[in-house]
Amino acid sequence: MLHIKEQVFTELKKSILPNEFDKYIKNLILNEKNSKPGFIVFTTKNKLIAKFIQTKYGKKIEEIYELKTGIKPTVYITTSLNLNSKIKNEIKQIKQENKSSSLIETYKFENFIVGDCNRPAFLSSKCVAKNPGKVYNPFFLYGPSGLGKTHLLQSIGNYCIENGKIVICITSEQFKNDFTFHIKNLSMDKFRTKYRDCDILLVDDIQFLGNTDKIQEEFFNTFNHLKQKGGQIVMVSDKKPEFLKGFEERLLSRFSGGLIMNIEPPELETKMEIIRKKSSDNKIVLDDKIIEYIATNMGDNIREIESALNKINAYSTLMRMKITLELTKTILIDQIKERKENITIDDILKEVSKELNIKPSDIKSKNRSKNIVEARRICIYLSKILTTTTMPAIAVFFGLKDHSAVSHNIKKIKQLFDKDDYLKIKIEELKSKITKGKNSENM
Repeated sequence: MLHIKEQVFTELKKSILPNEFDKYIKNLILNEKNSKPGFIVFTTKNKLIAKFIQTKYGKKIEEIYELKTGIKPTVYITTSLNLNSKIKNEIKQIKQENKSSSLIETYKFENFIVGDCNRPAFLSSKCVAKNPGKVYNPFFLYGPSGLGKTHLLQSIGNYCIENGKIVICITSEQFKNDFTFHIKNLSMDKFRTKYRDCDILLVDDIQFLGNTDKIQEEFFNTFNHLKQKGGQIVMVSDKKPEFLKGFEERLLSRFSGGLIMNIEPPELETKMEIIRKKSSDNKIVLDDKIIEYIATNMGDNIREIESALNKINAYSTLMRMKITLELTKTILIDQIKERKENITIDDILKEVSKELNIKPSDIKSKNRSKNIVEARRICIYLSKILTTTTMPAIAVFFGLKDHSAVSHNIKKIKQLFDKDDYLKIKIEELKSKITKGKNSENM
């Protein structure tokens, strides 16, 4: 900030009388505590001098600041480090207006659905928002797409803005484009002022900053500058820092220097609660059976679930039909089929075998031991709901007599659901691992 002040005063000195510069401007003191990119506060000896400088040179100082930094601030000339109430209110208003264009106001902590899968990430994010630059800095949040990472990132930003902080929220792609623009226009001073004078820097999809040597160097320097001055850095990625490709070791070391937190796919109950909340927000009326069907069959990506809800709502509105379970199945048949085509019975057998510590050959055998029969039934049930394999083909795979034996095993499992909550949870966890593992292979 002092470096910019000196540049501004040097430029101003060229266009005003030397004695006025020495008498008034030269002795202005920058109030660094209250000055931000959007407003600059100077103090001087008395009210008359303050009013004279504000009236005669205020606009000129603003114009030079804009020329030097690319940001036109509001300049205040006052007489004390303790700002009067009028200036404080004006500054507060500017802070409220200084919102990042990338922030979505509806992404707040209050409307984030919390479950066991995301509670640590949620609590950590809230802690960062309440104590920016003081704890967990940097904060690195990772996990598969569509689980709420961006919601938490933006919740941090919105909370901080509401508390008077200067926030920049960008994707790594936007950072790259901004860097390229300023390089071409020989205006890197403006670029650096923009990113280094904020209080909180939020970066989404940091993984796409890989293999960009010059841009990584600039980000490295920005990172260091913010960290040293107590600014908060929050980054979101689909992978842990150690698995990011195309990054300099020194940058990965910085990423790992704070708190690294992952966000897990939602368990069934959390997923159902998310669907319930999204439906309510969009005034879509769904009963519990429909909600459970969507939660069970649509995977873990919340954006895909939102898309499915919009599709159901649009179809029922246009066709003037009540949303029923049968209508929902008809509308979502293609999306669910597409998901199932990516999973094979072998994928299911492998995961169940690993999870229950039973050999695949035993599960496929005629062995009637209780634990093996249960594992076999779980495999048959998951094969029916997670794949497009026909029931006769499932019967052949497991050495059963015909498709009626498949139906019998599925019926037995469903009957146990009502009596054994643990079994239901176990199967949901298996289903989540199978679909998550297959989706990871296809990324």
